Amino acid sequence: MAYWLVKSEPEAFSWAEQVHNNVEPWTGVRNYQARNNLAAMKTGDLAFFYHSVSEKCIVGVVEIVREAYPDPTADDPRWVCVDVRANGAFTRPVSLAEIKADPDLAEMALLRQSRLSVAPVTEQEFHHLTRIGGWTNA
Repeated sequence: MAYWLVKSEPEAFSWAEQVHNNVEPWTGVRNYQARNNLAAMKTGDLAFFYHSVSEKCIVGVVEIVREAYPDPTADDPRWVCVDVRANGAFTRPVSLAEIKADPDLAEMALLRQSRLSVAPVTEQEFHHLTRIGGWTNA
């Protein structure tokens, strides 16, 4: 199993909408490295759902339920999306400021490549953050 972080602006698509819809295609990624990360995702992988821009915090976990396929919002078949299902909310969101202040997370891709909308997360980072956020499914 691999771990990831996917970013969404809550004004465009929020955690509440993900939970309401349950399964949702993760579309609209137009960065080659982020696309490659989507293409590497496997069914059963887990990803942090990160509210970007206005909130800047991890709010929940989604599970990859369909591997990469052509993004229906793109004119070019090279762009892909995956389907994700809500897996569980954090009991308390973990802010970007907290992540930056935590020495155990200093090498996290979120910090090293801050503009990347789909990024890998190590197993250690995943378990550390789920403990902080109070995610009980970990």
